[in-house]
Amino acid sequence: MKNIFFATLIMVVACSPSAKINRSAGALLSENYIAGGKIFTSLYQQKAAEYRALCLQAYNIAMVRINNYVSQGGKPLAIVTDIDETLLDNSPYAVHQALRGKDYEPASWYEWTERAEADSMPGAPALLKYARSKGIEIFYVTNRDQRERDATLKNLQRFQFPNADTAHLMLRENTSSKEVRRQRILQTHDVVFFMGDNLADFSAFFDKKNLAERSANTDMLAAQFGQKFIVLPNPNYGDWEGAIYNYNYKFSSAEKDSVIRVVLRNY
Repeated sequence: MKNIFFATLIMVVACSPSAKINRSAGALLSENYIAGGKIFTSLYQQKAAEYRALCLQAYNIAMVRINNYVSQGGKPLAIVTDIDETLLDNSPYAVHQALRGKDYEPASWYEWTERAEADSMPGAPALLKYARSKGIEIFYVTNRDQRERDATLKNLQRFQFPNADTAHLMLRENTSSKEVRRQRILQTHDVVFFMGDNLADFSAFFDKKNLAERSANTDMLAAQFGQKFIVLPNPNYGDWEGAIYNYNYKFSSAEKDSVIRVVLRNY
């Protein structure tokens, strides 16, 4: 039954008039990843109960942190959270692009966010509503652009996320690093925890680091995960992928292919 399901799925994708999947034996790994891989990672994100369980697990741990947190300095309490793939599910965008044989593009991304149709992550609204009921302010620190402010607020407000207003939505400014924005919040608030799907959502230790540094810094900060850092799963995109290409997002498919073949383990 499982084989029939996957065979059917592959046929649906391959026969789509907008799909551009390279079927040759020598197809580039990176092209397969865009056209085929993101279909399957999005399928996992949308349909796997395991993915849902991972989200709920993260939010359950966050709930424990809220209930057990003891304020350190008398400042107002806050939670600092990312938005995309932390609170809002953008997998329909990944599917839309993959079926076109495309990866991320600014124009198509703006078109998607303008719709304000992203679903909420399983358990996300309940967690933050609970936090707000305990007097904790929610700050949304995202690398969406300023032009996306109104649509982003509309999407958050659709699910009644607390503090979904201009004062608490901190969009990208002059840099993709979130450190300056985090420090600004820390000046006035005691942060219970940071929440995100990308390690750079938590600390400058992860800003634009290579693969080895990301792993080493993760081990160095191991005690913070599940305590100060709450991580959500994101198999579709993130600095984990950017680090593979040394953050050179202009690499051609052939260049990406060469890098992928070097870093993958085989036997």
